[in-house]
Amino acid sequence: MFKKTLILTLFIVGCTMKAPTEFSKKALNDQLFTQENKVVQFKEILAAYKGKKVVVNVWASWCKDCVVAIPKMKEFQAKYPQLIYVFISADRNVHTWKKALKKYGIKGEHYFMKDGMDSDFGDFLNSNWIPRYLIVNENGFVDLFKATKITDKRIVSALKK
Repeated sequence: MFKKTLILTLFIVGCTMKAPTEFSKKALNDQLFTQENKVVQFKEILAAYKGKKVVVNVWASWCKDCVVAIPKMKEFQAKYPQLIYVFISADRNVHTWKKALKKYGIKGEHYFMKDGMDSDFGDFLNSNWIPRYLIVNENGFVDLFKATKITDKRIVSALKK
């Protein structure tokens, strides 16, 4: 009986958890690296694109689903060129990340999470799965928190808000 109650409770809590609409302070203060090896806080990245819709793609070159999704991402970018595309890498090292950027020719703004999904930004995502797509609106709020495919219809819906 206890086991059934526990499972039901976890199910109800999991289904009623509301997706965040704001980034946590820790996520905003998390330090990422640019391709030029400069350190920037995530909040600086958001501030640079205030007034614009942003697609955030959390990915890694070792992630098969991430790599397989690159052609679809390029199609999406061609269809929605007015958007800002921010790619945040959870690769294990900078060299591998930079090599993958060249290999796949991914267009957009690129950043590297030194601690990967164990970082404060990774903790905010509360996910063990990538790729992960978020839609950030013109005011820096999260309109879509959790999509794992760029073809997810909720992405286009969030962009129309």
